[in-house]
Amino acid sequence: MARKPRTKAETLAWLRTIAGELSSQTLKRLEDTLPWYGDMPPSRRSAVGLVAQAGISSFISWFDDPRSTPWIAADVFGAAPRELLRSVSLQQTLQLIRVTVEVVEDRVNDGGEPLREAILLYSREIAFAAADVYARAAEARGLWDARLEALVVDSILSGEYDDELPSRIAALGWHGHGEVAVLVGTAPKQLDVDHVRRAARHMQADVLIGVQGNRLVLVIGRSDSLGRDADESVGAPPALTFMEIATQLEPHFGQGHLVLGHEVPNLVDASKSAKAALAGFAVARSWRHAPRPVHADDLLPERALAGDPLARATLVHRIYRPLQAHSTELLTTLWSYLDNGRSLEATARELFVHPNTVRYRLKRVSDVIGWDATGAREALILQAALIIGSMSDHEQQPRRRSR
Repeated sequence: MARKPRTKAETLAWLRTIAGELSSQTLKRLEDTLPWYGDMPPSRRSAVGLVAQAGISSFISWFDDPRSTPWIAADVFGAAPRELLRSVSLQQTLQLIRVTVEVVEDRVNDGGEPLREAILLYSREIAFAAADVYARAAEARGLWDARLEALVVDSILSGEYDDELPSRIAALGWHGHGEVAVLVGTAPKQLDVDHVRRAARHMQADVLIGVQGNRLVLVIGRSDSLGRDADESVGAPPALTFMEIATQLEPHFGQGHLVLGHEVPNLVDASKSAKAALAGFAVARSWRHAPRPVHADDLLPERALAGDPLARATLVHRIYRPLQAHSTELLTTLWSYLDNGRSLEATARELFVHPNTVRYRLKRVSDVIGWDATGAREALILQAALIIGSMSDHEQQPRRRSR
């Protein structure tokens, strides 16, 4: 004899009776089928169990009157503590939903076609609710990361930051290590931040991105590739220089000059590189044929003329002082060579030496300071260093006399 179908009231009463049984079976099924559930701490397993129980209770209420509580599926995740949403991925949440639905379907298999249809419809609502919860969390996380990243870049550019900067950098998931350099250029009309990050990761680099008005600022650091072990890193190609990285990132900037600051030891000292890059970007138009990108140190004369104290100090301490300390003969030869329009013969006549002697001394100058006086652009840099260095000598003489 066929069993008489239950009425909706009878089905609701029966569901409320077996709700506790369904919860217990769900927790057991989770332990048996989902390895990540068994590896969780007891407190989080308990939280996951509360979500499953809330889902079953919510289904019973929803089955009673779906129209009166159309968004009851979203309320299921209200039982989950905030830290659970950060530790359980969307994929794991969907696995949890699938196991719960399977347990309910197996138990109420003889509940009739309306009940099975209700389970299918409710499981769809739960899946969409889970996706919505995680999408909102990801959106909030993205907005928070963008604000935090903008704050970190602003601190680097201004050079005004506190002891919390390292923790803020760590919160952003910065993968860079070792030296850092800052790249400054014109912001494009439409900036694809994700595209820039992918391009940087492809070069084993990490970037912090900031938009300052019409300027785009990238703080660049080298990073290890994910998943590379020690054996793989031995045979890996050498790391790209910052100028090579900047050259490959150049298409992501708008029209105009692109200036790379000098390397600094770590991210906390990136403000020094940022100041050099910003100062170079401000005067880059003064060099008619400036390459793109151009190193900030190649714009030292323009930066010094614009009143950049860092450029003046760099010219004095990296060019003038080393030559002065190494040999006054080299310093005098360089002065004469530049004053005579970079003519070996005219310099030799002034110094009463052979032109080959002048050529040898200029090579020694290049060995000492790293700049070649025979190049037009580098000769301008050296000329500026000699002028500013001699001015600093005259400024120091009255101080010595007063002492």
